[in-house]
Amino acid sequence: MEIVDYLRVARRRLWVLVGVPVLATGAAAAIVLLAPQQFSGTAYVAAPALVGGTAGTQYTGTQAANQFVAAFGAAVTSPRVLADVAADTGVPPERLRDGLAISQVGASSQLEVTYTAGDRGTVAPVLTATTTRALAFLFSSQVGIATGEVEAANADVTAATRAIGEWEKANKVSQPDRIYQATLGELTSLRQQQLSMQAVGNGRGVDAATTAITAAQKKLDELGPKLPDYQALLAQRDAATNALSQAREGLQAARAQAQAADPKQVTSIGEAHEVSRLAELVRTALPVGGAGLLLGVLLVGVLELLSRGRGATRPAAASTAAPARPAEAVTAARP
Repeated sequence: MEIVDYLRVARRRLWVLVGVPVLATGAAAAIVLLAPQQFSGTAYVAAPALVGGTAGTQYTGTQAANQFVAAFGAAVTSPRVLADVAADTGVPPERLRDGLAISQVGASSQLEVTYTAGDRGTVAPVLTATTTRALAFLFSSQVGIATGEVEAANADVTAATRAIGEWEKANKVSQPDRIYQATLGELTSLRQQQLSMQAVGNGRGVDAATTAITAAQKKLDELGPKLPDYQALLAQRDAATNALSQAREGLQAARAQAQAADPKQVTSIGEAHEVSRLAELVRTALPVGGAGLLLGVLLVGVLELLSRGRGATRPAAASTAAPARPAEAVTAARP
């Protein structure tokens, strides 16, 4: 079909091209204008210390701001946060999910949390509860996790220390590693004394040194086989001590993050205001009108195809019936 042909068809079916968009736009406008008045409010979340700062160990790097925004948005719509906010405000979770919207301010870590509802009185409480619960979900929970890690590491240190004490009690020796090293040094000194006394011909001194050397060697022989087990217990305690130190550092960082995420310090709640019906009408009616126009174009095409199909069927039927007329005339002319 040429453009000229389509324009001719469009003029002939102008009522479809105009009527469908007008009806669709009118219906959308009626829905918007007759709907109850909506109210909206915005909460601002600005916590630069949480992103790339001294307390922002959780969100660092070039994508820290985007990661924080994504994590906060996911926290706001998480079932746990929605359930907590619903319990705080009495607004159903489904209504909260439909009315909440998160947006990032430029490329910064600042966020805008917007809530729209038909009840002005619920806007500020919902925004306050949402920002508080989301920040707690992201950062206060880290304190609980870090506290659990510290408790577990402390229990490991206690268990390792108890195992060392039980070993010493069972073997009737305390700190055998230090005793072994001290005895080894003493044995070296005694051997040097023995050699010195032998050099000066002090027989009594040589005998005394030999006796002491024998006693020291016997002690070393008794302690030697026991040291590997004891040293293994010491290694376990050292590892548990190192883990405890790291866990305490993590707990300190988590507490710093939680303090930096204090809602009273990083959030501000704006006043609720009426949602402009004109803006809502423009946002709704224009897309609906465009969709109606597209639907009208498609309907014109369908109607034209159906019309041409019926037009092609009629001439075919006429041409089939035409040859019967001469035959009937010939039959009628015969005597």
